[in-house]
Parts: sequence; structure tokens; C-alpha cells
Amino acid sequence: MACSMRVLGIDPGSIVTGYGIVEDCQGKLTQVASGAISLSRISSFPQRLREIYEKLTSIISSYAPECAAIEEVFFAKNVRSAILLSHARGVAILAAENARLPLYEYSPLEVKQSLVGYGRATKDQVEKMTKYLLNISQVKSRDASDALAVAICHLHTARTKERMGMST
Repeated sequence: MACSMRVLGIDPGSIVTGYGIVEDCQGKLTQVASGAISLSRISSFPQRLREIYEKLTSIISSYAPECAAIEEVFFAKNVRSAILLSHARGVAILAAENARLPLYEYSPLEVKQSLVGYGRATKDQVEKMTKYLLNISQVKSRDASDALAVAICHLHTARTKERMGMST
């Protein structure tokens, strides 16, 4: 069966970064890999950023996605957390860019809308729909689920744009 696209979805975080690789084979979505890059809270922040970069680079090398999709930073009440998240997101973007992967960015609202049809869906609703769309019974972690959801969002968006004759 010819597969049309393999996408790396990334849910960035300064303590846990989720990743998920989803393939679209003639309209059937398949999970290729997923997991979480869990970082030690006792490691320095620069060490954690390096580890995110190195592990994402290894994942890209191992699974050869054609593009990457990443969740945008959402408005956070805690400014410090938002800044740390932005740094982790920047390192993930750098890993994709260094691998010359086209990168697509989606807001949490866009991801929820794409999967559940409702931009204010709960994390549980997104996880259930992710499992349903990939025909899997469980996901390794919430972070992996979120990353798979970002990849699925991109595949849905790319399909829609293709049908409309637009480029992604």
C-alpha cells in the first residue's frame, strides 16, 4: 500500500516533550511511533534543551518523516512556564529545521477542532478521538497522545488543502 505522507507531531515541554509519528496510507491513518522525552528536573535547563534536540534529531533520523507539525504556545497564566515552554519549542523547531523538514504550526484550538470538531474539547476527548482515528487501544502517555493529535491535525489540514487545490 502506497503511503502519501509521514508526519512527526511534537507537543513541546520543558520537562516532557511528546512525539508521535503518523502515516497516511490511502486515507488510513497509522501510528508509526510515539512516546515522550522525559527530562530530569535536576538537570540544568540547557542540558534539558540539548536532550530534547538530540532525541528529536534521533527520532527524525530513525523514522524519516516528510514534515513536522508542532503545537503553538498557548496563553499561560504563569509567564515563567510560558518562557520555558517557548525555549523547548524553539529547540524542537531547530531539530526539524536542521533536518530540512517543512514545519507546520497549529494552535491547541486548531488541533481540537480538527480532531473532535470542537475547539474547546477536553484532553480526554482529544485522546479518545486520537485512539479512534489511529485504531489503537492505548497511548503511551498524555504527551504522546497530544503529539499524535498534532500530527493528525496536520494530515487532516493537508488533505483538505489538497482537495481545495491549495498547497500546504
